Amino acid sequence: MLLAVAVENTRTLVGLIFEGTVKRHWWVGTDPRRTADEWAVLLEGLLAGESPVSGVAVCSAVPHVLHELRDVVARYYHEVPSVVVEPGVKTGLPVLVDNPREVGTDRIANALAAVNRYGAPCIVADFGTATTVDVVNANGAFIGGAIAPGIETAVDALGASAAQLRRIELVRPRSVVAKNTVEALQSGAVFGFASLVDGLITRIIAEQGFDQVTVVATGALAPLIVGESSQIQHHEPFLTLHGLHQAFTRNH
Repeated sequence: MLLAVAVENTRTLVGLIFEGTVKRHWWVGTDPRRTADEWAVLLEGLLAGESPVSGVAVCSAVPHVLHELRDVVARYYHEVPSVVVEPGVKTGLPVLVDNPREVGTDRIANALAAVNRYGAPCIVADFGTATTVDVVNANGAFIGGAIAPGIETAVDALGASAAQLRRIELVRPRSVVAKNTVEALQSGAVFGFASLVDGLITRIIAEQGFDQVTVVATGALAPLIVGESSQIQHHEPFLTLHGLHQAFTRNH
């Protein structure tokens, strides 16, 4: 059983993978103040009653959390093989950007899983703290992408900055043209971000000259957008975990 931990800025996805299938998963808050020992206690609680862990794979978009998780792996899981996805680790996915070290390893894990599941070229839209749209070209290389504010990030910022607006529940409103402020904010968030991502994907396809391309969505907030998008073809909630599994398999 592989323990896979994918750390994003706001949430962390923890999964147990057996023979390529995610058997269990948990979303926990990402707290950069959490120490290695606190992470170990948290993981021990989640894994209580589960099959023994035979390997560990980690990626993190938060450097301080990555430091603590390295300590967790070294001290609490030293008896099993492990891999931390970072620059220099073998993934089989060429990263053709100006500075590969700047690319979040969750984006690499997503692209790795997408190209292995659907082939190249492909586009991955990840709806988390940020909204990222990443591209794997026809040769199977990660060539970059676009980054926009996350849906929650944008809505929270608007609620904090505008005197007559407030934080809202992120759900699909009844219509695009809203009759009240709450649903107007929901319309802008749900339909607005669906249009944003569709527009980016349309521009990417035109710029790259793709005749056929697979578009995959992932991330905690993807369910809000998938049904409203005209470009997204597949929804893979555990795409990052599958990428971690493939990176682990390649290195062990």
